Amino acid sequence: MNTDISSRPDFETLPGGTRILVPRWAVPAHVKACMSTRVGGVSRAPWDSLNLGDHVGDAPEHVRENRVRWQHTLGRRPVYLTQVHGTQSVVLSQDSPDGLQADVCECTDASVAATIMIADCMPVLMSDAQGQWVAAGHAGWRGLAGHDGQGVLEVMVRAAIARGIAAHDLRVWLGPCIGPSVFEVGDEVRLLFVAQSQDARACFVEAAHSGKWLADLAGLARLRLHQSGVLSIDGNDGGQGWCTFTQSSVFFSHRRDARLFGNSGRMAASIWLG
Repeated sequence: MNTDISSRPDFETLPGGTRILVPRWAVPAHVKACMSTRVGGVSRAPWDSLNLGDHVGDAPEHVRENRVRWQHTLGRRPVYLTQVHGTQSVVLSQDSPDGLQADVCECTDASVAATIMIADCMPVLMSDAQGQWVAAGHAGWRGLAGHDGQGVLEVMVRAAIARGIAAHDLRVWLGPCIGPSVFEVGDEVRLLFVAQSQDARACFVEAAHSGKWLADLAGLARLRLHQSGVLSIDGNDGGQGWCTFTQSSVFFSHRRDARLFGNSGRMAASIWLG
C-alpha cells in the first residue's frame, strides 16, 4: 500500500522542489529540526533523487550536490556519522568531522546540526524544554535493545541528565521507520525485548504463515522512553503514513529497495539550535 501522504501538514516543499518533513512538537522556536525525503535531489534511479548516503553505490558527484542542498536547507553544516547499529554517543562542535563512529550525537553548538541517516531505522530527535541542548539518535531494533537494557534511547536520556536536564523536561520526536505491518523479525528479537520488559509483548504480533513476528519500533521506543521518565513524545505513532517501506514515493527503504537494487538511498534527520 502506498497511499498519498504528501499533503500532510508536516510535509513542506521548498523552493527548488526539495520536500522535507518538519516535526510538530512542543519545543522552543529556536530549536529547529527537519527530515529529508527522497524528493528534491539530483541522483538517478534507484537512488532518485535526494540520496544523502555516500556509501550506497550512488555517483559521488550526485551525493555531493545533494549534501550541498541539504546544508543549504539547514543553514548550517550537518555532521554525518558512521552509524553501526550501536549505542556510542559523540558530542558535536564546529570542529567535528564527518565519519565519527556513533549512533547518537548531541550538541549545544549552533554552528552544526546533529544529524542521523536513515532508510528503515527510526530517527529520534530530542531537546530539553528550554532549548539549550539537542540530540539525535539512530534506532533500529539493535540500537533500541542495546546491551543489558541500555540502548540508544537510554544513552540519550543519560546524556541529558548528565547536563542537569530532568527526563520529564525532555521533548522527543520519533521519525518515520519501517512500520509494524511489514517489519518481520525472528523470535530471538522478540524474546530479547520481552526479557527486558514484559510490557514489550504488546509491540509484537505473530505474522501469518512465516513463523516470525511483526515488530512495532515506534511502540517499543515509546515504551522505553516512558520507562526512562520521558513524558513528551511526538511523531511516529505506528500508523501507515510513517512507514518507510510502504510509502515508496516519499521515503527510501533499505529492506524494500535492497531486494530489488542491492542497496537503498539514505535520508537525514537533523536538529540544531537556531
